[in-house]
Amino acid sequence: MKLVVKNLKKNFEKKEVLKDINFEFQKGKIYGLLGRNGAGKTTFFNCLNEDIEVDAGQFYIEDNNSKRKMEAEDVGYVLSTPNVPEFLTAREFLKFFIDINQKRIKNKKTIDEYFDFMKIEQEDRDKLLKDYSHGMKNKMQMLVNIIASPNVLLLDEPLTSFDVVVAEEMKQMLKEIKKDHIIIFSTHIMELALDLCDEIVILNKGILEEIDKNDIDNKNLKNKIIEALKGE
Repeated sequence: MKLVVKNLKKNFEKKEVLKDINFEFQKGKIYGLLGRNGAGKTTFFNCLNEDIEVDAGQFYIEDNNSKRKMEAEDVGYVLSTPNVPEFLTAREFLKFFIDINQKRIKNKKTIDEYFDFMKIEQEDRDKLLKDYSHGMKNKMQMLVNIIASPNVLLLDEPLTSFDVVVAEEMKQMLKEIKKDHIIIFSTHIMELALDLCDEIVILNKGILEEIDKNDIDNKNLKNKIIEALKGE
């Protein structure tokens, strides 16, 4: 299975943010989407999630040589600023999410098994989400998207709010689940992308370019990425 993006364009008034995006994202890989602040990474995600309308181009799921439109249930979107119902406890939120999505959840587990998977401590499970830290809210946002098990998982700067230990746990978790998903991981931190991702993709001046990680040492790879981000 793959996500195919063809000739995708998006303008905001006279500003051309996405010029002509062409790429194929394969299942089983984590793609590091690198770009400078304001390069259009979030705009690209918002187009794929159909939060905003594209000006031209298309994107679709291709599986076993058949093509189909990407539906809402195909996509999980973890925002850089977590959006959770703060008036609920973490347990109430998970129960509500599981109840309304039970038909699409595969291999359903108990609520506490999901908490265990995300390494959320016992004493935090019945706290109101308004009392969670930014990082803990991000954990919950990521957890519900993983429970839904979408074909495409869009992660917009998801690890920047975590401390070193939790960030490492999240990286290992993403590596464990990648075989079942197409994961696109947006970041402006080059070292994080190199450590976590199977493929590196640069978004610069509205164009998407893949950086070949094969047969290149780490220092030269970093230099190549920096030059690409400069647009040189």
